[in-house]
Amino acid sequence: MQIASGDFWVMIAMLAYFIVVLTIGFVYAKRSNSSTSEYFIGGRKVGPWLTALSAEASDMSGYLLMGLPGVAYFTGASDAGWTAVGLAIGTYLNWKLVAKRLRLYSVKAGDSITLPGFYSKRFHDDKNIVSTVAALIILVFFCVYVGSCFVTCGKLFHTLFGLDYATMMVFGAIIVFLYTLVGGYLSVVATDFVQGVLMFFALAVVLIGSIAWAGGVENTVTFLQSIPGFLSGTEIAVPVLTDAGAQMTENEMPLFGDAAEYGVLSVISMLAWGLGYFGMPQVLVRFMGIRSADEISRSRKIAVTWCVVSLFCAICIGLVGRAVIPVEFATQSAAENVFIVLSRLMLPSFICGVVVSGILAASMSSSSSYLLIAGSSVAENIFRGVLKRKATDAQVMIVARITLIVVFLFGIFVAYDENSSIFYVVSYAWAGLGASFGPLTLCSLYWRRTTMQGAIAGMVAGTVSVLVWHNFIAPLGGVFGIYELLPAFIISLACIFIVSKLTPEPPQAVLDEFDHYMDEAPEAPEKQLVEGELEQTLV
Repeated sequence: MQIASGDFWVMIAMLAYFIVVLTIGFVYAKRSNSSTSEYFIGGRKVGPWLTALSAEASDMSGYLLMGLPGVAYFTGASDAGWTAVGLAIGTYLNWKLVAKRLRLYSVKAGDSITLPGFYSKRFHDDKNIVSTVAALIILVFFCVYVGSCFVTCGKLFHTLFGLDYATMMVFGAIIVFLYTLVGGYLSVVATDFVQGVLMFFALAVVLIGSIAWAGGVENTVTFLQSIPGFLSGTEIAVPVLTDAGAQMTENEMPLFGDAAEYGVLSVISMLAWGLGYFGMPQVLVRFMGIRSADEISRSRKIAVTWCVVSLFCAICIGLVGRAVIPVEFATQSAAENVFIVLSRLMLPSFICGVVVSGILAASMSSSSSYLLIAGSSVAENIFRGVLKRKATDAQVMIVARITLIVVFLFGIFVAYDENSSIFYVVSYAWAGLGASFGPLTLCSLYWRRTTMQGAIAGMVAGTVSVLVWHNFIAPLGGVFGIYELLPAFIISLACIFIVSKLTPEPPQAVLDEFDHYMDEAPEAPEKQLVEGELEQTLV
């Protein structure tokens, strides 16, 4: 295959990006492999800037640069906009209500280094039943999550270079797998920091360029207002579709029908995305790994600012993209490439390569976190927690890496269909994790009467509710069409409360630990290489 000059420079820029992230992985390999604490949580030595950008970059994944702009491009501002509002509120509340408490309690509760481990030690669960259930739930939904990130890699290379989707999806997956396998938590956090900065830069550059390409803000708004309901927060644009599901066009313009009402139920459904944050292991583990609880406030400000600005830019790119290339994409799945096509259209080849590496940054930062958390949950909480309690750190890390391979292969299986919508694949996994762990996280930190039986009931109820609602109840439509996270979250919370009330009060040792876990913050560990060399250099 002959490579055009422009494609060559795009590839050079992206190759440089690959070299950077792999180098970081190998740099931290020796330290990360010194113990399970270092490999799974960085020894709790990560500072506020790295914690903030790592949490947000790992959280946002490919849907920030592809999924969210794709929704905005296809049906306008309502779906994407209200989802972003929910995510922004959820981000703030998670940092405000959970971060500091989880950092302190995870140390108090047996110095827990994984989220499932914290749940078990919080309830003094010597048999590790709680952590085993949690680890299995993480394994199920993270396989789906990892798959969504691999979809992003495949779509990126296919759209940019016309290369085979499946081949490039596997290639991107292998890159993520290698630096996660070798470097552990510190490499993930360090690359997340770089990727978070790159994602922010990419969004800003493409948004500004798109507006200029469309003829300025006034011309863009005028065009978009001509599409019924496109810019409304209470209506949604309705593309006219063929029998095959592709949008119809006329005179090189997209066809839309009358706008549909975007009611209160739809708004609530999208705002419910914010509830997911309370149960996201990839974010919660960042809270556990920060160097000091006293640095949470600073980290929160950084994270929320990054989140709000990035979400705003992502939605605007989708909206402006409809004005710049109005008939480029006939389906929502195809529209998820709008960021890539705009970058290619407007930017010099090398700069385009740098910018679209932001998409790789989004998917790689997230999938690496998912792989690592899945591996740590199985190895630490099932293998050492249940199957072989006297396992050495070396044995635990071997099991963790075997788990990485399994999740990696299953993620490839999930991602093999190139017509998969990143936005909807992510929404399924997001609901599953949010409903399974969100209510339990809040109850663990705020309600002393929560029992181990209540914790198990809440996790199982959340998982089952998402699966049942998504597959059997939501298709009924109407009020049942609400995003499954909201009803599943409520059901899980109710189960925790009811079962906890029906079972004996927790042992006195558990109550005493709860009553005093906020009393004194542990001393912050001494600054280490991750903070000294990376953060001070880049920030």
